[in-house]
Amino acid sequence: MATEVFEKNNVTLAAAPPGIEGPGFFATSLDKVIGIARANSIWPLPFATSCCGIEFMATMAAHYDMGRFGAERLSFSPRQADLLMVMGTIAKKMGPILKQVYIQMAEPRWVLSMGACASSGGIFDTYSVLQGIDRIIPVDVYVPVVLHAPNRCWMAL
Repeated sequence: MATEVFEKNNVTLAAAPPGIEGPGFFATSLDKVIGIARANSIWPLPFATSCCGIEFMATMAAHYDMGRFGAERLSFSPRQADLLMVMGTIAKKMGPILKQVYIQMAEPRWVLSMGACASSGGIFDTYSVLQGIDRIIPVDVYVPVVLHAPNRCWMAL
């Protein structure tokens, strides 16, 4: 291997081996780069129906700043999201819609159930309220709170 010496800084660089030179050369595959980017960022899809949605807005504000997890980009399209955040009371009529949104999400996908209403129906034990979203879609993380605090959502992530 030939070496090049830069006179300005007195730095000696080894030349690249044959076949590993030229502009646009990557030492990895594009799939791995995309995988690293996706593994280190969260694209949430908020499905907020009640007061927990207000807490989610506070979670995205400057004090809690979910942007540090790469979640600055809220996705309102299920095909571009990987975290479904269900917050608030889910009526039984909304159940099929929620399931359709979940099915449209690409793999890998996660579900976070925030609040007592989404996790178990909360205080609304009536015929029209779904008693927990885990009856229609699988849930990965539960944040079962009634007294809301945005830091609980932040800690769940």
